[in-house]
Amino acid sequence: MKNFALCLLATALMSCCQAAPQKADEPIAIISQESNIEPDGSYNYAYETANGIKAEETGTLKKATSPDSSDVIIARGSVSYTSPEGNLITLNYSADDENGFQPQGDHLPTPPPIPPAIQKALDYLLSLPPAKRR
Repeated sequence: MKNFALCLLATALMSCCQAAPQKADEPIAIISQESNIEPDGSYNYAYETANGIKAEETGTLKKATSPDSSDVIIARGSVSYTSPEGNLITLNYSADDENGFQPQGDHLPTPPPIPPAIQKALDYLLSLPPAKRR
C-alpha cells in the first residue's frame, strides 16, 4: 500500500510539472524564415514559429510624382497566432500613402450602424454645395 501511495504521488507530481505553463524566458524555435530585398526597394519576408505564429509581408516602392515629396512604400501582409483563449487570430493589412494602415480581421471591433435619421441628415449635408456645408 505504501508503494502504491508513493507511485500515485509521483504520478500526480509529474502531471503537475507537465501541465505547468511555458516560462516566458524560454526561446521559441523559428520553423521557417525567408527575406528578400531587391535593388529597386521592393521586399518580402515570411516566418513561422514553433508556437504557431506566422507572418508575411510584401512591399513595393512607389516613386514620388513631384520633386518635393519622397518615395513611399506600399505594403501588404498578414499575421496569425493563437489567442490565450485558443482562438486563431488572423490580421490582414495593407498600408500606403493614400489610405494609411488598413487592418482587417474578424477579431477587430466594428462600429454600430448609423441610425437612419442621422444618415439622412448626413446625406442631405453632402448634397449641399461646399460653401453651404458650414
